[in-house]
Amino acid sequence: MSAHDDKRRYRKLKRDIKQAGNRKRRRSLQRSLHENPAEAADADFTFGRDSSAGMNGNDRDATRRRAADEEE
Repeated sequence: MSAHDDKRRYRKLKRDIKQAGNRKRRRSLQRSLHENPAEAADADFTFGRDSSAGMNGNDRDATRRRAADEEE
């Protein structure tokens, strides 16, 4: 298994998590709009296990390192 396959699988996993979280967020916002339209704009939402924030920047490949070195 090559590094490209690992990277591809990792990106697909992150994409799937983001899609699941977005579906969950949209459903929650629609439900709050239906139940309480006056306060629907102020509704808070937490992604919980469907958050992809922990996966940001984990694929440190050569292209990322090269871009970071140029900024310094």
